[in-house]
Amino acid sequence: MEITILGSGGCTVIPKPLCPCDICREARQKGVPYARSGPAVFIHDENLLIDTPAEIGRQLNQNRIDSLQHLMFTHLDPDHVEGIRVVEQIALDFRDWRAYENKRITLLLPEPLDRDIFRLKSFYGSLLDFYQRQGYVKCIPFKHQIKIGEMRILGIPVDRGQQMVFIYVVEKAGRKLVYAPCDIRPFPETRSEVQGAHLLVIQPGIFETGLKHGFTYPKNHISRTTLYTFEQTLALAKRIAAQQVLFVHLEEYWNRGYDDYSAIEREYKDVRFAHDGMRVNL
Repeated sequence: MEITILGSGGCTVIPKPLCPCDICREARQKGVPYARSGPAVFIHDENLLIDTPAEIGRQLNQNRIDSLQHLMFTHLDPDHVEGIRVVEQIALDFRDWRAYENKRITLLLPEPLDRDIFRLKSFYGSLLDFYQRQGYVKCIPFKHQIKIGEMRILGIPVDRGQQMVFIYVVEKAGRKLVYAPCDIRPFPETRSEVQGAHLLVIQPGIFETGLKHGFTYPKNHISRTTLYTFEQTLALAKRIAAQQVLFVHLEEYWNRGYDDYSAIEREYKDVRFAHDGMRVNL
């Protein structure tokens, strides 16, 4: 498998608009890899995109992606779905305002997300109803797993009450990718399918020190219900025997830049922090 991390940032891009902090100033001056856009990954083997942040159109262009056949979502938070209009921009034939048949995108979603995604609305009603009527997307829900080409994808839910988040286990030719970019606590580590991944792509979790504005997370902070700490995430990766770990969804408020993450990498074996445009072969 070959993947590209289209966007390595989190809920806020780096540089954050109007922010004068050192991390954002450096990102403005130097660009990528110091600058980070919203969370998205592209799996080249089957032209599969996972998540559509607001910057997805620019991400696809900058990484010279010339074919997009399949689309999935991990969950429906704005930083993961607000760029969904890219399906219209890709598929639209302006002559009749419908889709080019050969550019229709197949939307693959676990059934709980397939139900909820129709709640995303514009002035004209449900976006997905409109996109299906116009032929921009074809929706294919699945229960537990689905196969596209030679790639098998298993969706494992992280049940957090009203919000459902999915971790995806992607397998091809004996290689296993576990993709868990955001809000993955409690991680389903007892599931055999997540064990022994060749690559675990995951959010690093909370950094307890060095945060912007000198902030310290209280014990009851809401982020502790959705994320582990960095140390806990490293321990989790070890427990599930991940061979390599790639951290994504790197938040601006953690107050760390590309050089800071590079320094952390040198402390650990088989641990890397992603940057926009990073390509990885499994």
